[in-house]
Parts: sequence; C-alpha cells; structure tokens
Amino acid sequence: MTIAAQGAFAPSTRIDSFAATALVDRPTLVLDIDRVEAQYHALKVGLGFAHIHYAVKANPTREIIERLVNIGSHFDAASRGEIELCLSQGAEPGHISFGNTIKKPADIAFAHHVGVTLFAADAGEELEKIAENAPGAEVYIRVLVENSEADWPLSRKFGCRASMVPDLFARAIELGLVPVGLSFHVGSQTRRAEMWAPVLDSVAGIWRDLQDRGYAPTLLNIGGGFPAYYGDPVDTPTTYASRVMGLVTERFGQVARVMAEPGRGMVAEAGAILAEVVLVSKKSEDDTHRWVYLDIGRFSGLAETEGEAIRYQIATPRDFDSFGPCILAGPSCDSADVLYEKRPIMLPLTLKAGDKVVIRNTGAYTSSYSSVGFNGFPPLDVIVL
Repeated sequence: MTIAAQGAFAPSTRIDSFAATALVDRPTLVLDIDRVEAQYHALKVGLGFAHIHYAVKANPTREIIERLVNIGSHFDAASRGEIELCLSQGAEPGHISFGNTIKKPADIAFAHHVGVTLFAADAGEELEKIAENAPGAEVYIRVLVENSEADWPLSRKFGCRASMVPDLFARAIELGLVPVGLSFHVGSQTRRAEMWAPVLDSVAGIWRDLQDRGYAPTLLNIGGGFPAYYGDPVDTPTTYASRVMGLVTERFGQVARVMAEPGRGMVAEAGAILAEVVLVSKKSEDDTHRWVYLDIGRFSGLAETEGEAIRYQIATPRDFDSFGPCILAGPSCDSADVLYEKRPIMLPLTLKAGDKVVIRNTGAYTSSYSSVGFNGFPPLDVIVL
C-alpha cells in the first residue's frame, strides 16, 4: 500500500515505511520513539532553562517514559499509576510533579512516601489533604484561565479565580506547607505563541499581587498547550517554545524555576493509527454527503474529535483520485460516535470498504483514551518502532 502525505505534513519516515507494508487486523497505533526524543530536544532548546515535565497522560507507553527518563526529562503525573510507571522506568521522585488538583488522600500519601515533593492544588480542602498526607510538601496553586485562544480551552474544571490565590497561599503556610508559586494551562493546541499573551498578562497580575502582599513566589508552571500539526500551520517546536519563553520573561522577569508540561507537542507527531474503512454509504439518494465509517471511533481512541476540536489528517491509497466531502464516523452503535459532521472532511470519492487508511499525528491522547472494549470492539493496539 502506498500512502501519500497530504498538504505540508512531513510524516515520520519510519512510520510511513512501516504503514506501507504492515498487515494489521485491528486499529493500531504505531509509535516512533526516536521522533519523541527529537521533539523533546527541539522543545528543550527553545525552553532554555525551563524544566520539561512531560505530561504522562498524553501517552503513557512504557517505551516513551523509558526514553524520556534516559535523556533527562521530568514528569507531570496525574495519578498514582503514572507515578508508579515513571518510577519503574528509573525516574527520580524529585523529578515528578503530582499535577492533578483532584487527588485521593491515599494517593497523596503514596506519592509522599516514595519521595515526590511537589503537588498542585486549587482549593482549601486539597491543601488540607496534602498537609495531612504529605506534611511539609511544596505546593503550587493552579489559577483559572478564562481568556484562552486555544483550539481546546481547559477552563472551569481546574484552577481557582485570582481573588482566591492569596488566601490559599496563607492557608498553605498555616498548614505547614510551602507555597512556591503558580500554575496555569493556556489550553490544548494553542497554535501560535502570541496566543499566550493575554493569559500570561492575567497570571503576571496575580504573581505581582502575591509579591505586593509579602509572598515570594519562585515557581511558575506554564503547563502545556504546545501544538502539533493537524493541518493548520504551526511553528517548529524550538521557535514556538522560544517565543513563549520570551513572552514569559517580558512579563515575569527572572523566575527561579519555570516548568513546562508538554504532552501533545511531544508525542502527537510521533504516532499514526492504521485503520480500515468498514462502510461508505448515503442516507438518501439525494444526500449531498457520503458517510464513511472506520473501524475506529471515539470510544476506541479518537475521543479528541469531541466538538471537532482536533481534526486529524487522513491518508489513503486513493489520494491521487478526486476528493469530496463526507461525514466520518466510528463503528459502534452509539449515535455519538461521529467524528466529523459539522465540518465534513474531504476524502477520495473512490474510497470503499476494505481500504486501509492512516490517521496522522495521533501519538497523543489516543491509546490512553481507548476504551477497554465498548461494543466488543478491541482497544487500540500499540506497536513501538
């Protein structure tokens, strides 16, 4: 099978070569670990003195964690399981941040016991849990971001309003914790570095307010948001990260510790899913759009098509034929398993059942979102090159 690259996308040569001859009987994510390492180094050059804490939730494949440990990455963990994974691959406990603001007391105690010293919080009760189960720990307060220009804003569920931050700093000190700074998330897939400016302006105001009140924050966790290519142009990782750090320095000056938590920007372009067309049909004789059903959908790895926020690039062996719009859907009997309908996707008019497809840049949030077996369809398989 020959797969043609679409647009300006430059796929991993190793993945493309594998996809051209691979025989798989179920949807399969193919990962190029060398590409992950290259992305890490490219981001590191741009971020300079900032520490990269890879967001493990983006893709917890063991080989990715092992490689990142070996090249010096730090880690952002959202659960006890992710902490255990990082430690099992040789990560230093002091290089792991427990970045979820919603943690069970037993998991906090576990993290403290194994040597994790840095925790996130955005509420008084969370600080109380940390103080009881990880006494003396360092904490950073996550602030709510409401002016994100990202393709996928991450507001509401995480973070607190600016007015709450001083009280949380004070409460942390009362509880014997060490409040060291702030964190935020500009929003997933923030395609241009300039989009960070309004968010950084808001967080810098909170930072200065803390200083005016006599606190001395030393840690700024700028979170994720580093983009991957899904069709719209994005800067190279080094250029993008460098521009972000320039915006940070303009607003915060010299900060003792800066953390960044890239997930998508580290692993998305290191993976591609091999899938198959199951059916091409129309709902009526005069229907203007075809329906194309794949053997993978929202419940087997493509959850990020929710709201059509992430629009994956798809390559087929028929990409030299004429293209036309279609509605793309998954195979399950759930009516929500529709990937792209508001903005139909362009695919070859000759596409038919049995054709193989490659879904590009799917290394992030696919295998980790894949269900155990909804409707009896198997979870996403993973092959590491």
